Amino acid sequence: MRVADFFCGGGGFSEGFRQAGFEIVFAVDKWEPAVKTYRGNKPGVNVIQDDVIRIANLPDEEFEALVPDSEVIIGSPPCQSFSHSNKSGTADKSIGIQLIEAYLKIVARKKFKQGSCLKYWVLENVPAVKDYIKEEYTAADFELDGDFVLRPHDGASGKYNAKYYGAPTNRERYLCGEFPEPIKTKSNQDVTTLRQVLDSLGDPLRMDDAPITDINYPNLTLESNQVTDQHYIYELAEFEYKTAKRLKQDKGYMGKMSFPENLDKPARTVMATMTASAREAMILGYGVGRYRLPTVRETACMMSFPIDFWFYGESKGVKHTLVGNAVPPKLSYAVAVAIAAAENEPVPKEYIPIQHEQNNEQLQFFNLNGAKFEIRKEQPKKKTAKFKYHIPYLIYSAYRVELTNYHSSFESGAFKWNSEIHYSQGKDKAKVLTPRITKRDIPSVLFVKIESFIHEISRSLPTTNRRFQKLYCMTTEDRKAAERLGPYELLESIRQFIDDTIPKEDQSKEVEVIHGTNLPFAILVGYYTMSRIVNKMQ
Repeated sequence: MRVADFFCGGGGFSEGFRQAGFEIVFAVDKWEPAVKTYRGNKPGVNVIQDDVIRIANLPDEEFEALVPDSEVIIGSPPCQSFSHSNKSGTADKSIGIQLIEAYLKIVARKKFKQGSCLKYWVLENVPAVKDYIKEEYTAADFELDGDFVLRPHDGASGKYNAKYYGAPTNRERYLCGEFPEPIKTKSNQDVTTLRQVLDSLGDPLRMDDAPITDINYPNLTLESNQVTDQHYIYELAEFEYKTAKRLKQDKGYMGKMSFPENLDKPARTVMATMTASAREAMILGYGVGRYRLPTVRETACMMSFPIDFWFYGESKGVKHTLVGNAVPPKLSYAVAVAIAAAENEPVPKEYIPIQHEQNNEQLQFFNLNGAKFEIRKEQPKKKTAKFKYHIPYLIYSAYRVELTNYHSSFESGAFKWNSEIHYSQGKDKAKVLTPRITKRDIPSVLFVKIESFIHEISRSLPTTNRRFQKLYCMTTEDRKAAERLGPYELLESIRQFIDDTIPKEDQSKEVEVIHGTNLPFAILVGYYTMSRIVNKMQ
Protein backbone atom coordinates (compact mmCIF):
# COMPACT_ATOMS: atom_id res chain seq x y z
CA MET A 1 0.00 0.00 0.00
CA ARG A 2 1.18 3.51 -0.83
CA VAL A 3 1.70 6.29 1.72
CA ALA A 4 1.89 10.08 1.30
CA ASP A 5 3.50 11.95 4.20
CA PHE A 6 2.79 15.63 5.02
CA PHE A 7 4.77 17.69 7.53
CA CYS A 8 7.07 14.71 7.22
CA GLY A 9 9.89 15.99 9.43
CA GLY A 10 12.88 13.68 9.43
CA GLY A 11 10.66 10.69 8.72
CA GLY A 12 9.68 9.16 12.05
CA PHE A 13 6.00 8.75 11.11
CA SER A 14 6.77 7.07 7.79
CA GLU A 15 9.60 4.98 9.27
CA GLY A 16 7.07 2.78 11.05
CA PHE A 17 5.18 2.32 7.77
CA ARG A 18 8.42 1.50 5.92
CA GLN A 19 9.21 -1.19 8.48
CA ALA A 20 5.71 -2.62 8.00
CA GLY A 21 6.28 -3.01 4.27
CA PHE A 22 4.37 0.02 2.97
CA GLU A 23 5.57 2.01 -0.05
CA ILE A 24 6.27 5.66 0.76
CA VAL A 25 5.61 7.57 -2.47
CA PHE A 26 5.56 11.24 -1.44
CA ALA A 27 6.71 13.43 1.43
CA VAL A 28 6.85 17.16 2.06
CA ASP A 29 8.27 19.46 4.72
CA LYS A 30 9.31 23.09 4.85
CA TRP A 31 12.52 22.61 6.88
CA GLU A 32 15.65 21.75 4.90
CA PRO A 33 17.36 19.51 7.52
CA ALA A 34 14.15 17.46 7.74
CA VAL A 35 13.98 17.06 3.96
CA LYS A 36 17.65 16.03 3.81
CA THR A 37 17.19 13.53 6.64
CA TYR A 38 14.14 12.05 4.94
CA ARG A 39 15.94 11.83 1.60
CA GLY A 40 19.05 10.31 3.14
CA ASN A 41 17.14 7.51 4.88
CA LYS A 42 14.48 6.93 2.20
CA PRO A 43 16.28 7.53 -1.11
CA GLY A 44 13.48 6.14 -3.27
CA VAL A 45 10.86 8.59 -2.05
CA ASN A 46 9.82 11.77 -3.86
CA VAL A 47 10.42 14.16 -0.95
CA ILE A 48 10.14 17.90 -1.57
CA GLN A 49 10.76 21.07 0.40
CA ASP A 50 7.53 23.05 0.18
CA ASP A 51 4.73 24.74 2.13
CA VAL A 52 1.81 22.43 2.94
CA ILE A 53 -0.59 25.39 3.11
CA ARG A 54 0.44 26.35 -0.42
CA ILE A 55 -0.03 22.79 -1.64
CA ALA A 56 -3.46 22.51 0.00
CA ASN A 57 -4.68 25.53 -1.96
CA LEU A 58 -3.28 24.67 -5.39
CA PRO A 59 -5.71 24.50 -8.34
CA ASP A 60 -6.94 20.96 -8.99
CA GLU A 61 -4.69 20.25 -11.94
CA GLU A 62 -1.52 21.42 -10.18
CA PHE A 63 -2.52 19.69 -6.95
CA GLU A 64 -3.05 16.32 -8.63
CA ALA A 65 0.15 16.67 -10.63
CA LEU A 66 2.18 17.27 -7.48
CA VAL A 67 0.51 14.97 -4.93
CA PRO A 68 0.23 11.34 -6.05
CA ASP A 69 -2.72 9.15 -5.13
CA SER A 70 -2.18 6.79 -2.21
CA GLU A 71 -4.15 4.42 -0.03
CA VAL A 72 -2.78 6.07 3.13
CA ILE A 73 -2.08 9.68 4.09
CA ILE A 74 -0.20 10.54 7.27
CA GLY A 75 0.71 13.90 8.75
CA SER A 76 2.04 15.56 11.88
CA PRO A 77 1.52 19.34 11.71
CA PRO A 78 3.90 21.35 13.95
CA CYS A 79 2.59 21.23 17.52
CA GLN A 80 4.50 23.99 19.33
CA SER A 81 1.52 26.32 19.71
CA PHE A 82 -0.63 23.54 21.20
CA SER A 83 1.95 22.14 23.60
CA HIS A 84 1.42 22.73 27.33
CA SER A 85 5.19 23.13 27.63
CA ASN A 86 4.85 26.31 25.55
CA LYS A 87 4.07 29.10 28.01
CA SER A 88 1.62 26.83 29.82
CA GLY A 89 -0.39 26.41 26.64
CA THR A 90 -1.07 30.13 26.19
CA ALA A 91 0.69 30.52 22.83
CA ASP A 92 -1.19 31.79 19.77
CA LYS A 93 -3.05 28.85 18.24
CA SER A 94 -4.08 30.47 14.93
CA ILE A 95 -1.03 29.38 12.94
CA GLY A 96 -1.26 25.84 14.30
CA ILE A 97 -4.93 25.65 13.35
CA GLN A 98 -4.12 26.85 9.82
CA LEU A 99 -1.56 24.07 9.43
CA ILE A 100 -3.96 21.41 10.71
CA GLU A 101 -6.77 22.58 8.44
CA ALA A 102 -4.40 22.65 5.46
CA TYR A 103 -3.62 18.98 6.13
CA LEU A 104 -7.30 18.13 6.55
CA LYS A 105 -8.08 19.93 3.29
CA ILE A 106 -5.53 17.77 1.48
CA VAL A 107 -7.09 14.66 3.00
CA ALA A 108 -10.55 15.83 1.90
CA ARG A 109 -9.39 16.60 -1.64
CA LYS A 110 -7.99 13.09 -2.00
CA LYS A 111 -10.74 11.27 -0.11
CA PHE A 112 -13.77 12.80 -1.78
CA LYS A 113 -12.54 13.13 -5.35
CA GLN A 114 -13.96 10.91 -8.07
CA GLY A 115 -12.19 7.56 -8.24
CA SER A 116 -10.44 8.04 -4.90
CA CYS A 117 -8.20 5.23 -3.65
CA LEU A 118 -7.62 6.75 -0.21
CA LYS A 119 -8.69 4.34 2.53
CA TYR A 120 -6.87 5.48 5.65
CA TRP A 121 -5.52 8.73 7.02
CA VAL A 122 -3.92 9.69 10.33
CA LEU A 123 -3.12 13.01 12.00
CA GLU A 124 -0.69 13.02 14.95
CA ASN A 125 -0.22 15.82 17.45
CA VAL A 126 -0.04 16.67 21.15
CA PRO A 127 -3.16 15.74 23.19
CA ALA A 128 -4.25 19.37 23.59
CA VAL A 129 -4.82 19.64 19.84
CA LYS A 130 -8.09 17.72 20.14
CA ASP A 131 -9.87 20.83 21.38
CA TYR A 132 -8.87 22.75 18.25
CA ILE A 133 -9.99 20.21 15.66
CA LYS A 134 -13.69 20.51 14.88
CA GLU A 135 -16.03 17.53 15.03
CA GLU A 136 -16.71 17.86 11.32
CA TYR A 137 -15.67 19.89 8.30
CA THR A 138 -17.86 20.52 5.29
CA ALA A 139 -16.74 21.20 1.73
CA ALA A 140 -17.59 24.85 2.33
CA ASP A 141 -15.22 24.95 5.32
CA PHE A 142 -12.39 24.08 2.94
CA GLU A 143 -13.73 26.31 0.15
CA LEU A 144 -14.22 23.22 -2.01
CA ASP A 145 -17.10 22.10 -4.19
CA GLY A 146 -19.33 19.25 -3.03
CA ASP A 147 -21.51 18.28 -0.11
CA PHE A 148 -19.12 15.99 1.76
CA VAL A 149 -18.41 16.01 5.51
CA LEU A 150 -15.03 15.06 6.99
CA ARG A 151 -15.19 13.78 10.58
CA PRO A 152 -11.65 13.71 12.03
CA HIS A 153 -12.51 12.27 15.45
CA ASP A 154 -14.32 9.12 14.30
CA GLY A 155 -13.20 5.53 14.73
CA ALA A 156 -10.05 4.79 16.70
CA SER A 157 -9.17 8.44 17.30
CA GLY A 158 -7.81 9.04 20.79
CA LYS A 159 -4.75 9.42 23.01
CA TYR A 160 -1.95 6.92 22.53
CA ASN A 161 1.17 6.56 24.67
CA ALA A 162 4.19 5.41 22.69
CA LYS A 163 5.56 3.37 25.61
CA TYR A 164 2.77 0.80 25.15
CA TYR A 165 3.75 0.25 21.52
CA GLY A 166 7.44 -0.45 22.06
CA ALA A 167 9.04 3.00 22.22
CA PRO A 168 11.08 3.59 25.41
CA THR A 169 9.47 6.98 26.01
CA ASN A 170 6.49 8.16 28.02
CA ARG A 171 5.20 10.18 25.07
CA GLU A 172 1.43 10.63 24.84
CA ARG A 173 -0.03 11.87 21.57
CA TYR A 174 -3.43 12.35 20.00
CA LEU A 175 -4.12 10.38 16.83
CA CYS A 176 -7.21 11.07 14.79
CA GLY A 177 -8.51 10.17 11.36
CA GLU A 178 -9.66 6.94 9.78
CA PHE A 179 -7.59 3.96 10.85
CA PRO A 180 -8.06 0.73 12.83
CA GLU A 181 -7.04 0.76 16.47
CA PRO A 182 -3.40 -0.30 16.92
CA ILE A 183 -2.69 -3.18 19.30
CA LYS A 184 -0.54 -2.54 22.37
CA THR A 185 2.65 -4.59 22.54
CA LYS A 186 3.76 -3.53 26.03
CA SER A 187 2.25 -3.16 29.50
CA ASN A 188 3.43 -1.19 32.51
CA GLN A 189 5.20 -4.33 33.68
CA ASP A 190 7.40 -4.80 30.60
CA VAL A 191 7.89 -1.35 29.08
CA THR A 192 11.41 -0.65 27.88
CA THR A 193 13.27 1.55 30.36
CA LEU A 194 15.79 4.33 29.96
CA ARG A 195 18.38 2.13 31.68
CA GLN A 196 17.91 -0.55 29.01
CA VAL A 197 18.41 2.04 26.28
CA LEU A 198 21.62 3.41 27.81
CA ASP A 199 23.00 -0.04 28.61
CA SER A 200 22.38 -1.25 25.07
CA LEU A 201 24.39 1.64 23.60
CA GLY A 202 27.15 1.48 26.18
CA ASP A 203 29.72 4.09 27.17
CA PRO A 204 29.47 7.00 24.72
CA LEU A 205 33.26 7.42 24.76
CA ARG A 206 33.86 3.84 23.62
CA MET A 207 34.07 3.80 19.82
CA ASP A 208 35.43 0.53 18.46
CA ASP A 209 34.27 -2.56 16.61
CA ALA A 210 32.34 -3.99 19.58
CA PRO A 211 28.78 -4.94 18.56
CA ILE A 212 25.79 -2.83 19.56
CA THR A 213 22.41 -4.51 19.28
CA ASP A 214 19.44 -2.18 18.98
CA ILE A 215 17.25 -2.43 22.09
CA ASN A 216 14.19 -1.74 19.92
CA TYR A 217 15.12 -4.00 16.98
CA PRO A 218 16.86 -7.16 18.27
CA ASN A 219 17.93 -8.35 14.81
CA LEU A 220 19.74 -5.05 14.09
CA THR A 221 23.39 -5.08 15.18
CA LEU A 222 26.14 -2.66 14.17
CA GLU A 223 29.72 -2.16 15.21
CA SER A 224 30.02 0.60 17.78
CA ASN A 225 31.96 2.85 15.40
CA GLN A 226 29.15 2.55 12.83
CA VAL A 227 26.53 3.98 15.20
CA THR A 228 26.38 7.69 14.38
CA ASP A 229 25.91 10.65 16.75
CA GLN A 230 26.66 8.54 19.83
CA HIS A 231 30.33 8.82 20.74
CA TYR A 232 30.75 12.15 22.51
CA ILE A 233 30.00 13.73 25.90
CA TYR A 234 28.24 16.99 26.63
CA GLU A 235 29.00 17.55 30.32
CA LEU A 236 27.11 20.20 32.27
CA ALA A 237 28.65 23.01 34.25
CA GLU A 238 27.76 23.32 37.92
CA PHE A 239 25.62 26.41 37.36
CA GLU A 240 23.65 24.55 34.67
CA TYR A 241 22.78 21.42 36.59
CA LYS A 242 22.11 23.33 39.82
CA THR A 243 19.62 25.54 37.99
CA ALA A 244 17.95 22.51 36.42
CA LYS A 245 17.76 20.68 39.76
CA ARG A 246 16.18 23.70 41.44
CA LEU A 247 13.55 24.02 38.70
CA LYS A 248 12.82 20.30 38.68
CA GLN A 249 12.53 19.69 42.40
CA ASP A 250 11.65 23.04 43.95
CA LYS A 251 9.41 24.81 41.43
CA GLY A 252 6.69 26.11 43.71
CA TYR A 253 3.57 24.00 43.32
CA MET A 254 4.59 22.13 40.21
CA GLY A 255 5.29 18.47 40.84
CA LYS A 256 8.79 17.27 41.54
CA MET A 257 10.77 15.73 38.72
CA SER A 258 13.62 13.24 38.99
CA PHE A 259 17.15 14.58 39.07
CA PRO A 260 19.00 13.00 37.40
CA GLU A 261 16.60 11.02 35.22
CA ASN A 262 14.94 7.91 36.65
CA LEU A 263 16.60 5.10 34.71
CA ASP A 264 14.05 2.48 35.71
CA LYS A 265 11.17 4.03 33.78
CA PRO A 266 10.73 4.86 30.10
CA ALA A 267 12.32 8.17 29.17
CA ARG A 268 10.27 11.30 29.67
CA THR A 269 8.94 13.01 26.56
CA VAL A 270 11.90 13.92 24.38
CA MET A 271 11.81 17.64 23.62
CA ALA A 272 12.78 19.34 20.37
CA THR A 273 15.31 21.50 22.22
CA MET A 274 17.93 19.78 24.38
CA THR A 275 18.37 22.47 27.03
CA ALA A 276 20.64 22.15 30.06
CA SER A 277 19.18 24.55 32.63
CA ALA A 278 15.42 24.18 32.23
CA ARG A 279 12.81 22.24 34.18
CA GLU A 280 12.28 19.97 31.17
CA ALA A 281 16.01 19.34 30.70
CA MET A 282 16.85 15.66 30.35
CA ILE A 283 19.90 15.13 32.55
CA LEU A 284 21.87 11.93 33.09
CA GLY A 285 24.30 11.12 35.86
CA TYR A 286 27.96 11.04 34.80
CA GLY A 287 30.04 9.74 37.67
CA VAL A 288 29.96 11.24 41.16
CA GLY A 289 28.61 14.78 41.28
CA ARG A 290 28.80 15.17 37.50
CA TYR A 291 26.04 15.28 34.93
CA ARG A 292 25.60 15.24 31.16
CA LEU A 293 23.00 15.57 28.45
CA PRO A 294 22.04 12.46 26.46
CA THR A 295 23.61 12.03 23.04
CA VAL A 296 21.55 12.45 19.89
CA ARG A 297 21.65 8.68 19.40
CA GLU A 298 20.48 8.00 22.94
CA THR A 299 17.45 10.27 22.47
CA ALA A 300 16.82 8.72 19.05
CA CYS A 301 16.71 5.27 20.65
CA MET A 302 14.36 6.61 23.33
CA MET A 303 12.11 7.63 20.45
CA SER A 304 12.55 4.14 18.88
CA PHE A 305 14.50 5.24 15.82
CA PRO A 306 16.68 2.33 14.65
CA ILE A 307 20.43 2.72 15.18
CA ASP A 308 21.03 2.74 11.41
CA PHE A 309 18.89 5.88 10.98
CA TRP A 310 20.98 9.00 10.25
CA PHE A 311 20.09 12.57 11.20
CA TYR A 312 21.26 15.13 8.66
CA GLY A 313 21.95 18.26 10.66
CA GLU A 314 24.99 20.50 10.81
CA SER A 315 24.89 20.82 14.59
CA LYS A 316 23.94 18.91 17.70
CA GLY A 317 20.97 21.23 18.22
CA VAL A 318 19.52 20.61 14.76
CA LYS A 319 19.85 16.86 15.19
CA HIS A 320 18.09 16.98 18.57
CA THR A 321 15.27 18.98 16.98
CA LEU A 322 14.89 16.36 14.24
CA VAL A 323 14.55 13.69 16.92
CA GLY A 324 12.32 15.61 19.33
CA ASN A 325 9.83 16.72 16.67
CA ALA A 326 9.33 13.21 15.33
CA VAL A 327 6.61 10.62 15.69
CA PRO A 328 8.12 7.55 17.42
CA PRO A 329 8.51 4.91 14.68
CA LYS A 330 7.28 2.15 16.99
CA LEU A 331 3.99 4.01 17.46
CA SER A 332 3.53 4.55 13.74
CA TYR A 333 4.54 0.93 13.13
CA ALA A 334 1.67 -0.20 15.36
CA VAL A 335 -0.75 1.90 13.28
CA ALA A 336 0.71 0.51 10.05
CA VAL A 337 0.42 -3.08 11.28
CA ALA A 338 -3.24 -2.48 12.19
CA ILE A 339 -3.93 -1.14 8.70
CA ALA A 340 -2.08 -4.05 7.08
CA ALA A 341 -4.11 -6.51 9.15
CA ALA A 342 -7.36 -4.84 8.07
CA GLU A 343 -6.27 -5.24 4.45
CA ASN A 344 -4.93 -8.79 4.91
CA GLU A 345 -1.52 -7.56 3.83
CA PRO A 346 1.62 -9.34 5.10
CA VAL A 347 4.10 -7.52 7.35
CA PRO A 348 7.86 -8.28 7.31
CA LYS A 349 8.80 -10.53 10.21
CA GLU A 350 12.15 -8.86 10.86
CA TYR A 351 13.52 -5.34 10.72
CA ILE A 352 14.48 -4.19 7.22
CA PRO A 353 17.82 -2.31 7.30
CA ILE A 354 17.88 1.20 5.89
CA GLN A 355 19.49 1.70 2.48
CA HIS A 356 21.03 5.16 2.72
CA GLU A 357 21.33 7.60 -0.15
CA GLN A 358 24.84 7.27 -1.56
CA ASN A 359 27.05 9.66 -3.54
CA ASN A 360 24.76 12.66 -3.18
CA GLU A 361 26.83 15.81 -2.77
CA GLN A 362 23.79 17.67 -1.44
CA LEU A 363 23.54 15.22 1.47
CA GLN A 364 26.78 15.82 3.30
CA PHE A 365 26.49 13.93 6.59
CA PHE A 366 27.93 15.50 9.74
CA ASN A 367 28.66 12.84 12.36
CA LEU A 368 28.95 13.93 16.01
CA ASN A 369 31.15 10.94 16.88
CA GLY A 370 34.40 12.19 18.36
CA ALA A 371 33.15 15.76 18.77
CA LYS A 372 34.54 17.72 21.73
CA PHE A 373 32.31 20.02 23.75
CA GLU A 374 33.83 22.35 26.32
CA ILE A 375 32.01 22.73 29.62
CA ARG A 376 30.17 26.02 29.46
CA LYS A 377 31.22 28.98 31.55
CA GLU A 378 28.59 31.00 33.35
CA GLN A 379 28.14 34.46 31.86
CA PRO A 380 27.21 37.62 33.77
CA LYS A 381 23.53 38.56 33.63
CA LYS A 382 22.35 41.79 32.09
CA LYS A 383 22.17 44.70 34.54
CA THR A 384 18.35 44.70 34.59
CA ALA A 385 17.96 40.95 35.19
CA LYS A 386 14.86 40.05 37.18
CA PHE A 387 14.73 37.69 40.14
CA LYS A 388 11.94 35.91 41.96
CA TYR A 389 12.46 32.78 44.02
CA HIS A 390 11.60 31.32 47.38
CA ILE A 391 13.59 29.89 50.27
CA PRO A 392 14.49 26.51 48.76
CA TYR A 393 12.44 23.46 49.66
CA LEU A 394 10.46 25.41 52.26
CA ILE A 395 6.75 25.19 51.47
CA TYR A 396 4.23 24.55 54.23
CA SER A 397 0.44 24.68 53.90
CA ALA A 398 0.89 26.28 50.46
CA TYR A 399 2.96 29.15 51.93
CA ARG A 400 6.44 30.07 50.76
CA VAL A 401 8.77 33.03 51.39
CA GLU A 402 9.99 34.78 48.25
CA LEU A 403 12.79 37.19 47.54
CA THR A 404 12.15 39.40 44.52
CA ASN A 405 13.32 42.49 42.70
CA TYR A 406 10.12 42.74 40.63
CA HIS A 407 9.16 46.04 42.30
CA SER A 408 12.22 47.78 40.87
CA SER A 409 12.13 50.54 38.31
CA PHE A 410 14.36 48.74 35.85
CA GLU A 411 14.40 51.47 33.23
CA SER A 412 15.70 54.09 35.65
CA GLY A 413 17.97 51.70 37.51
CA ALA A 414 16.17 52.16 40.83
CA PHE A 415 16.43 48.61 42.13
CA LYS A 416 14.35 47.40 45.04
CA TRP A 417 14.56 44.01 46.72
CA ASN A 418 11.62 42.75 48.77
CA SER A 419 10.64 39.84 50.94
CA GLU A 420 7.10 38.48 50.47
CA ILE A 421 4.97 35.59 51.64
CA HIS A 422 3.18 33.88 48.76
CA TYR A 423 0.19 31.64 49.27
CA SER A 424 -1.00 29.07 46.71
CA GLN A 425 -1.22 29.86 42.99
CA GLY A 426 -3.74 30.74 40.30
CA LYS A 427 -5.87 33.84 39.82
CA ASP A 428 -8.49 32.84 42.38
CA LYS A 429 -6.32 31.43 45.16
CA ALA A 430 -2.97 33.17 44.98
CA LYS A 431 -2.21 35.76 47.65
CA VAL A 432 0.79 37.91 48.50
CA LEU A 433 1.25 38.78 52.17
CA THR A 434 3.62 41.27 53.75
CA PRO A 435 2.65 41.12 57.44
CA ARG A 436 4.37 43.19 60.08
CA ILE A 437 6.13 40.69 62.28
CA THR A 438 8.02 41.85 65.35
CA LYS A 439 10.27 40.27 67.96
CA ARG A 440 7.17 39.65 70.08
CA ASP A 441 6.06 37.01 67.55
CA ILE A 442 9.27 35.04 68.01
CA PRO A 443 10.52 33.15 71.10
CA SER A 444 13.27 35.13 72.81
CA VAL A 445 15.93 32.41 72.53
CA LEU A 446 15.31 32.06 68.79
CA PHE A 447 15.21 35.84 68.37
CA VAL A 448 18.74 36.10 69.73
CA LYS A 449 19.91 33.45 67.26
CA ILE A 450 18.21 35.29 64.40
CA GLU A 451 19.91 38.55 65.30
CA SER A 452 23.26 36.80 65.52
CA PHE A 453 22.69 35.16 62.12
CA ILE A 454 21.71 38.48 60.52
CA HIS A 455 24.77 40.18 61.97
CA GLU A 456 27.06 37.45 60.67
CA ILE A 457 25.59 37.11 57.18
CA SER A 458 25.46 40.88 56.65
CA ARG A 459 29.24 40.84 56.43
CA SER A 460 28.88 39.08 53.07
CA LEU A 461 26.11 41.35 51.80
CA PRO A 462 26.14 44.91 50.42
CA THR A 463 24.49 47.85 52.12
CA THR A 464 22.37 48.96 49.16
CA ASN A 465 19.82 47.44 46.77
CA ARG A 466 21.84 48.62 43.78
CA ARG A 467 24.92 46.74 44.92
CA PHE A 468 22.87 43.62 45.65
CA GLN A 469 21.54 43.80 42.08
CA LYS A 470 25.11 44.05 40.86
CA LEU A 471 26.05 40.96 42.87
CA TYR A 472 23.10 39.08 41.39
CA CYS A 473 24.32 39.87 37.87
CA MET A 474 27.82 38.55 38.60
CA THR A 475 28.72 34.91 37.99
CA THR A 476 28.75 32.45 40.87
CA GLU A 477 32.54 32.17 40.67
CA ASP A 478 32.96 35.95 40.75
CA ARG A 479 30.79 36.19 43.87
CA LYS A 480 32.82 33.46 45.53
CA ALA A 481 36.06 35.24 44.67
CA ALA A 482 34.68 38.46 46.16
CA GLU A 483 33.39 36.56 49.22
CA ARG A 484 29.92 37.96 48.65
CA LEU A 485 26.46 36.42 48.56
CA GLY A 486 23.87 36.79 45.82
CA PRO A 487 20.12 36.06 46.03
CA TYR A 488 20.39 32.29 45.66
CA GLU A 489 23.17 32.02 48.22
CA LEU A 490 21.20 34.20 50.63
CA LEU A 491 18.10 32.03 50.29
CA GLU A 492 20.14 28.86 50.78
CA SER A 493 21.78 30.33 53.89
CA ILE A 494 18.41 31.23 55.42
CA ARG A 495 17.12 27.73 54.72
CA GLN A 496 20.16 26.22 56.39
CA PHE A 497 19.71 28.52 59.39
CA ILE A 498 16.07 27.44 59.78
CA ASP A 499 17.04 23.77 59.65
CA ASP A 500 19.82 24.33 62.18
CA THR A 501 17.65 26.19 64.69
CA ILE A 502 14.09 24.88 64.34
CA PRO A 503 13.35 21.17 64.79
CA LYS A 504 11.70 19.65 61.72
CA GLU A 505 8.55 18.78 63.63
CA ASP A 506 8.12 22.42 64.71
CA GLN A 507 8.60 24.00 61.29
CA SER A 508 5.07 23.28 60.09
CA LYS A 509 3.31 24.27 63.34
CA GLU A 510 1.01 27.21 62.76
CA VAL A 511 1.09 30.43 64.77
CA GLU A 512 -1.31 33.36 64.57
CA VAL A 513 0.23 36.60 63.31
CA ILE A 514 -2.41 39.00 61.89
CA HIS A 515 -6.19 39.19 61.93
CA GLY A 516 -6.60 35.51 62.55
CA THR A 517 -4.12 34.52 59.83
CA ASN A 518 -2.03 31.53 60.80
CA LEU A 519 1.41 30.94 59.35
CA PRO A 520 3.64 27.88 59.60
CA PHE A 521 6.37 28.71 62.08
CA ALA A 522 9.24 28.20 59.60
CA ILE A 523 7.51 30.54 57.13
CA LEU A 524 7.14 33.20 59.82
CA VAL A 525 10.80 32.92 60.83
CA GLY A 526 11.99 32.84 57.22
CA TYR A 527 9.99 35.91 56.31
CA TYR A 528 11.06 37.87 59.39
CA THR A 529 14.72 36.98 58.89
CA MET A 530 14.77 37.81 55.20
CA SER A 531 12.81 41.04 55.71
CA ARG A 532 15.32 42.20 58.31
CA ILE A 533 18.23 41.40 55.99
CA VAL A 534 16.65 43.11 52.97
CA ASN A 535 15.73 46.18 55.03
CA LYS A 536 19.37 46.59 56.05
CA MET A 537 20.17 47.05 52.34
CA GLN A 538 17.68 49.89 51.78
